[in-house]
Amino acid sequence: MGFPPEFTAGSSVLILGSFPSVQSRKQSFYYGNRQNRFWKMLYGFFGEPLQEGVEEKRAFLRAHGVALWDIVVRCEIEGSADASIKNYEVADIPSLLAKTAVRRILLNGTAAYDIFRERYAGIGVPYFRMPSTSPANPRYSEAVWHAALAETFGAK
Repeated sequence: MGFPPEFTAGSSVLILGSFPSVQSRKQSFYYGNRQNRFWKMLYGFFGEPLQEGVEEKRAFLRAHGVALWDIVVRCEIEGSADASIKNYEVADIPSLLAKTAVRRILLNGTAAYDIFRERYAGIGVPYFRMPSTSPANPRYSEAVWHAALAETFGAK
């Protein structure tokens, strides 16, 4: 089982991952693997020092208008491998969008993008496939992430 979405009514960007990793499931919060580049990248974009605590991360997301969720809320998975995801249930993205000011969706990696497109290709909010922040992705690019975030928030 995945995690509930993190958002406020004022959230302007939604970042969707695929499904929580083993490390994330142990911590009961998003991007729990310390080797994942997600939090370092996001804090870096906003020019803030990285915080390790879950509550500090929640406050950070709220303060910056970032909504966070995974496209898969329930599935069968082997370890943390996106390629092994099967028999999955997809998140109710329209319901979340109705509660927020989200004007852009960033999909963290190919699996999140592909599953999102299967269900929500015509959602009416611009969405973009981003290079996965996973430590297993050799093609990760922080510059691509920062450029996409700057489209929503302006240059930082």
